[in-house]
Amino acid sequence: MTDSEPAEGLRERKKRRTRTHISDVATGLFLERGFDAVTVAQIADAAEVSVNTVYNYFPAKEDLFFDRESEVVDRAARIVRERAVGQSAARAVLDALRRDVEDRSPYVGLVEGYERFMNVMQGSPALMARLWRMQQLGADVLGATLAEEAGAEPGDPVPILIAGQLAGIQQAVFRGIGRQIAAGVGVDATAAHALAQLDAVESLLSAEVWDYAVRTQR
Repeated sequence: MTDSEPAEGLRERKKRRTRTHISDVATGLFLERGFDAVTVAQIADAAEVSVNTVYNYFPAKEDLFFDRESEVVDRAARIVRERAVGQSAARAVLDALRRDVEDRSPYVGLVEGYERFMNVMQGSPALMARLWRMQQLGADVLGATLAEEAGAEPGDPVPILIAGQLAGIQQAVFRGIGRQIAAGVGVDATAAHALAQLDAVESLLSAEVWDYAVRTQR
């Protein structure tokens, strides 16, 4: 270890805190005024940083709302990469989704107050466009991961088709939760509805989907 390494650690910690602070301030303003009504200059002023500092951490205003985009895009693919021996890709992804619902995870929107985020997002064409892009990227990353995990030949359409099915199921569950929460349905009742959705869709998946990319070893 060199003398410079502790200082670099302190700088990185300060950068993370600054990034979190800017994101938190922006989120508060978005919830209060709506996404399109808030400017980057107003965010910078409220966070007591320069506009350039905001852009250094968040190149686009949409990045302030979706500040964990890379994690969201990679999540299903990561679940597949980390699945247990004997577990298929579909089972890993859908079991994880079921656990998120059962645990009332914020990731799927099963928290009080989530309707405020939904209202902000649905009220902004820019945010809805970004959400669509994130969903497509997530499906593409999952498809590439499935191809790698299954040892598929180049050009094999199966991985991307299965990825599309799994991504579609996730999105349907997310939309259902969003609609229920926005309509004032309680978290527990919304979770029960989402679990019923999962039960129904799992019964419709073919054996080929369920048995695709079963992990045989670590």
